[in-house]
Amino acid sequence: MRIAGIADLHCPTTSAEALGPLLAHAAREADVLLLGGDLTDRGLEDEARLLARSLAAHVRIPVLAVLGNHDYESGKAAEVRAILADVGVRVLDGEAVEIDRVGFVGVKGFAGGFGQRALQPWGEAPIKRFVQAAVEEAVKLEAALAKLQTPHRVVVMHYAPVEATVKGEAPELYPFLGSSRLEEPLVRYAVSAVFHGHAHSGSPEGRTRGDTPVYNVALPVLERAFPDRPAVRTIALPR
Repeated sequence: MRIAGIADLHCPTTSAEALGPLLAHAAREADVLLLGGDLTDRGLEDEARLLARSLAAHVRIPVLAVLGNHDYESGKAAEVRAILADVGVRVLDGEAVEIDRVGFVGVKGFAGGFGQRALQPWGEAPIKRFVQAAVEEAVKLEAALAKLQTPHRVVVMHYAPVEATVKGEAPELYPFLGSSRLEEPLVRYAVSAVFHGHAHSGSPEGRTRGDTPVYNVALPVLERAFPDRPAVRTIALPR
């Protein structure tokens, strides 16, 4: 199975003229398309409709997506999800989906930092609530992975689960780009690949402690890493 991933389209920052050929390329090259969040720029319905029109016009393969922080900006996340669902996009938030014996799981994820520098639930109540949001996303991820009995499991999220794929960003931003709490379920289960976005100046690839490949498919990362071809990351899994 060929899987294409892209994130951080930020429609309409990515214009319809640029978006159409990008999605058409992904549809030609892959069997499944994963969208890793920040699909819209401000989380507005008109922005979601722009993406939906391009998907409907150019993509005939299954599309799975998660929302990113920008998609929540205007309090219209449910409307954005519904607009995409109308053109066949399955927006995941802790759900597991099976396609041709490959299991897919999607969560938004959250921030908090990595390793020994990760934020801990200690002190003021707002800090504890912030950490709890990351814990809840990790719990959703683990629960969905546990439901799958497929030979392959593939995860799409918005925030980074490992530090390696945010390298290139200013170190001060690391705590806001992802959380190693998201890595823990990826290590406990046999995950074949992880796709995420959010870290626009990060690195295109890293690995979990369990040696699962992690792909940062934020559009600016792919444009910088692969300037001679369309900014879509495609991998192949043995059937």
